[in-house]
Amino acid sequence: MPNVQLVPFQVEGITENTLEVPRGIRMIRARSIWREGFKGENIVVAVIDTGCQSDHPDLIDQIIGGYNFTDDYYGNPVKFADNNGHGTHVCGTIASAENGFGVVGAAPKAKLLVLKVLNGSGEGTTENIASAINYAVNWTGPNGEKVRVISMSLGGPDNDPALHSSIINAVQSNIMVVCAAGNEGDGKSETNEYSYPAAYPEVVAVGSVDRRERISRFSNSNGEVDLVAPGEKVVSTFPGNQFAVLSGTSMAAPHVSGAVALLINKFETILGRKLTELEEFNELINNTVSLGKPKTQEGHGMLKLNHQKLENIKKVLREFRLP
Repeated sequence: MPNVQLVPFQVEGITENTLEVPRGIRMIRARSIWREGFKGENIVVAVIDTGCQSDHPDLIDQIIGGYNFTDDYYGNPVKFADNNGHGTHVCGTIASAENGFGVVGAAPKAKLLVLKVLNGSGEGTTENIASAINYAVNWTGPNGEKVRVISMSLGGPDNDPALHSSIINAVQSNIMVVCAAGNEGDGKSETNEYSYPAAYPEVVAVGSVDRRERISRFSNSNGEVDLVAPGEKVVSTFPGNQFAVLSGTSMAAPHVSGAVALLINKFETILGRKLTELEEFNELINNTVSLGKPKTQEGHGMLKLNHQKLENIKKVLREFRLP
């Protein structure tokens, strides 16, 4: 069974106190959806990672369930605590609560299903990941909830047919699968770097940009990159009731996962019906803006929610500007 590991990330600082809407959340314009009354309510995102500190003050009300697929904690399946830090950080970017404390996630009313597939060293197997994906597909919450998004900030060099099959099954089950593109990039658009599962065509592969919306040098480039999101100096939740600043495509992917939860919440409410995975993908891509970089680096562009509405407002202002 091929091994996988966390998409490499860098810890740039840890603090016990913060109070902010993180810059990345502002960059993707999540608040433009919040102001319309949609914050991801009743949308479940499965986070397949190192686990999560489920009693973190910003996450304690966000966790709807979990399962441990690793040998950590003597293989106890109901103990999915995060003994690495990565998973808690990812969870916070997706759905940290809007509670007047700490940080706020992209979809602060979404719920998280925490599936621990990587140990404290950030290592695991594709077999466990495939099992977690299948678990997410078949999971039903206490009130009949189903997983709508799977978020994976992990990867490896090997193409595992069983892993690929589980992803295909998830997408066919109307679950969007969001993956970090990988951090083996060299800053050159003409060279390809692949990491699985992000390299599978069925997933949404997310590259990284810095705080000035420049493509991160470490971000993998290839024909499967779908879009980019903030991945440098991202502040989010961290074990020990703390907050950390991390960088990597691992940090970009959860911005997209949270944004998808917002879009599902918004458009299913408006339309009065369930969206298909393809409709969700098309709506996601409709909320991107090209940075003028090669498609191998930026895919369809930078995630910016409601950018079309913003452009329309700017157009109206230009047309009615007083002489």
